[in-house]
Amino acid sequence: MQESATTIAIAPDQQTPRLLEKAVVGAGARVGEPTEADALIWTGKPGDFPAELPSSVRWVQLPAAGVEDFFDAGVFTAHPDVVFTSAAGAFSHSVAEHALMLLLAGVRYLPEQLRATSWQQREFFPHVGSLRGKTVTIVGAGGIGRALIPMLAPLGAHVIAVNRSGRPVTGTGIPADVETVPTDQLARVWSHTDHVVVAAPATAQTRHLIGADELSRLKPSSWVINVARGSLIDTDALVDALSGGSIGGAGLDVTDPEPLPDGHPLWTLPNAIITPHDSNPPQLRLAAFADHVGANVARFVAGEPLDAIIDTARGY
Repeated sequence: MQESATTIAIAPDQQTPRLLEKAVVGAGARVGEPTEADALIWTGKPGDFPAELPSSVRWVQLPAAGVEDFFDAGVFTAHPDVVFTSAAGAFSHSVAEHALMLLLAGVRYLPEQLRATSWQQREFFPHVGSLRGKTVTIVGAGGIGRALIPMLAPLGAHVIAVNRSGRPVTGTGIPADVETVPTDQLARVWSHTDHVVVAAPATAQTRHLIGADELSRLKPSSWVINVARGSLIDTDALVDALSGGSIGGAGLDVTDPEPLPDGHPLWTLPNAIITPHDSNPPQLRLAAFADHVGANVARFVAGEPLDAIIDTARGY
């Protein structure tokens, strides 16, 4: 069998997992040194990315779905002629599961019940709700949103999907009645939304996408879930809304600032659930990234368009 002419380097090579090597070989390429490579699978930190790449490298696969740290490190401006892809979509199922867990925990009044040290059934009953017949707005209906919608459908929830283009969100398991709204019309969804899941990329344009005005339009029973980046929600406005009872609660896997410092008000609010940015834990991340790498290497070898190409003008 003839050896593949396409060479993929994996760096930093001292951290190269066998799973990524198998993905590259299984996709029809061979693993080699960066000096001879056609493409690079980068597994390191943004600040460690090389200032220069071999002239043969035409494509770089990055290990994260959110790439704002690579923008901050100047990686893309340093290599304007190289195609970069993110891991957007690779971890969608895990993150969508986490978002659903946070939403259900809030709607079912789980935080208060977990804190209880005595039988308080009557006190809990008025607060326990359901997703059946409720409207869940997913702000940023990309990979995570497309994974979450089929999880919500069997629970009887109606979904409003918000994306940049406003084009209908389609895919396996996504009901035909999903309403799609373009981002520039986001203001019109708040009045008929029961709960919100934030899954948009972090850019200069999406900073504080949800602030005091947006939170004030939600219902006193509404839960706000953020599994994207903390900067998308105005933290001070969120604390005010939670402490004042103008919304039901918040489930946050990401915060601003992050890590959330000890003593921050969010830690003590009974209607806030905080998880330490672990919706995509390491034991799940590598296998999902390897699948993403394998699929993109196969496209690269075949000369097909790559998945999750980073648009430097848009910031993701």
